[in-house]
Amino acid sequence: MKIENIPANIKSKSLKEARDEIDQILAKLENEDFDLNKTEETYKRLINLNKHVENLFRTRSKKILNSK
Repeated sequence: MKIENIPANIKSKSLKEARDEIDQILAKLENEDFDLNKTEETYKRLINLNKHVENLFRTRSKKILNSK
């Protein structure tokens, strides 16, 4: 996963902020009253948030392994 493909407004989020936004998006997508016109945009944001979380975990994991 390439970090540069993630928008800056997502890359700047902490792990907690990213997870909170992911939870909010999932709640909206599970709601039957969501706007279909915005679904694609929302889904793309969700994917980018997920990539960002994965990158944060990967970075922290490397730091832990290197400190041993």
